Amino acid sequence: MTPAPEAAATPSSAAGALESASSHPRPHQRLALVVIATAQLMVMLDLTIVNIALPTIRRELHFSATNLTWVVDAYVLVFGGLLLLGGRAGDLFGRRRMFAVGIAAFAGASLVGGLATDQPWLIAARAVQGVGAAIVSPTALSLVVSTFDEGSARNRAMAVYAGMSAAGGALGLLLGGILVDVASWRWVLFVNVPIGVAVLALTRMALPAGRAPIRRSRRLDVPGALSISAGMALLVYGLVSAPTDGWSSARTDLAFAAAAVLIGAFVAIERSAKEPLVPLGFLRHRNRAAGYGVMLLLGAAMLSLVFFLTQFLQDVLHYSPLLAGVAYLPIPVSVAGTSVAVSQLVRRFGARRFLVAGPVLVALGLLWVSGVSATSGYAQVFGPLVLVGLGMGLSFVPLTLNAVSSVGRHESGLASALLNTSQQVGGSLGLATLVTVAATATRDQYEHALGALRAVRASVDTPRLHALAAAASVHGYQMAFRSAAAGAGVAFVVAVLLLRSRVSVPAAPPALGPALGSALGSDAEPTALNAEHVVASADHPRPPIR
Repeated sequence: MTPAPEAAATPSSAAGALESASSHPRPHQRLALVVIATAQLMVMLDLTIVNIALPTIRRELHFSATNLTWVVDAYVLVFGGLLLLGGRAGDLFGRRRMFAVGIAAFAGASLVGGLATDQPWLIAARAVQGVGAAIVSPTALSLVVSTFDEGSARNRAMAVYAGMSAAGGALGLLLGGILVDVASWRWVLFVNVPIGVAVLALTRMALPAGRAPIRRSRRLDVPGALSISAGMALLVYGLVSAPTDGWSSARTDLAFAAAAVLIGAFVAIERSAKEPLVPLGFLRHRNRAAGYGVMLLLGAAMLSLVFFLTQFLQDVLHYSPLLAGVAYLPIPVSVAGTSVAVSQLVRRFGARRFLVAGPVLVALGLLWVSGVSATSGYAQVFGPLVLVGLGMGLSFVPLTLNAVSSVGRHESGLASALLNTSQQVGGSLGLATLVTVAATATRDQYEHALGALRAVRASVDTPRLHALAAAASVHGYQMAFRSAAAGAGVAFVVAVLLLRSRVSVPAAPPALGPALGSALGSDAEPTALNAEHVVASADHPRPPIR
């Protein structure tokens, strides 16, 4: 991401006039902001809206409990793997052009996915959506920076962008439930098509066509992006297929071996590349590496909570999709309120304290929700969701500050994008791991209960088999939640042992809206927005805090 050029020095009176003029966006800037914010809303809407539809998708397209994870992971893996590449493509080939390409890919894949009649069709469409989101998310933010002059006009544009990020995550839960209830699961994808068409129609008219200044020698690290994305996909495939194929099966072993080769190739490519996607030396900084580790583990916990709890609410407690969406509202409310407080308190009490406390609350919330049963009421879900939301709210702002506190202006975009990539990759790997845990626990519990009935020669009729299967599924969800709590506990240990006490904090607190979207498992680039606040004050002293 290329920072906006700084204005030339002017007399104070002229500076005041310029500030006054820039504080009111010009008409074409207003239209540009509408286009950018709408695109951000569309991308943020997608993950939560699809999550609400997962139980219905599973029944209609006959997904197994383990294969259902690919509806989420196909999107998240591709998005996380290509995010850095997508941002660099905008710098190289023009932000408006790549923004339009990303919107077209996203909307087109949404149409194709909504027409899916089998599992591979839907999974492939979700992967292409991930490609589009990986292009749209970083270029949209770059367009905000390049379109609006530094000052109050850009600050207001950033606030609108952040608000759309927050609104998209929460709105997806409600809109997804309405669409599935009133129409069908296909409309959670179709809804992106008219939005995408409208954004495309206005893009050329509203957005500047200029290309950011770059070095001519810069190249896209396509081999690096493809090797890490394919390696992670094969690792997820091995984890997901292991419960059915067996951990020692040839298919599972081949998937893990190929994943290891590709991830090793990625490391070799990054070491030798002139313009690496991820400079490996960048990850040697202790605080940054620890922060990425914490975000990876929290991303795994959060995405897994939404994935399993959605199925529990609809399949076990028999909530409608709309009611299931409403049930999640304690998370965005808790995250928003806590983030506001943390952004004000972090300069006084230090980032590390919040980074230590956040994972603890997430772990406690997940342990609490692991006690649910087929007879649970919403009270046993509400409390854990509030606790998890508080923990996430305590974590996101300090994680952002930690990521960008020790980097120069030219590296702040990379630092923040890697934090978001950590969240996406952690979510996909964590979900694959916990789906395996849940599937194994469900199978073992069912076989044990069935064996106990047969041992006493009890009748095993269809209603009893259904009851056994339901009880086994709940046991699988419980084990998944407990394993996610263990992951959050590891995040706490990483924060305690590896994070140093001092983190530099910018004078302006980070934006809060994208963090809210992140807490809901969404796909925008929340920390890149926060990085702009750091970039804006990079030339001013920033007091270190503990």
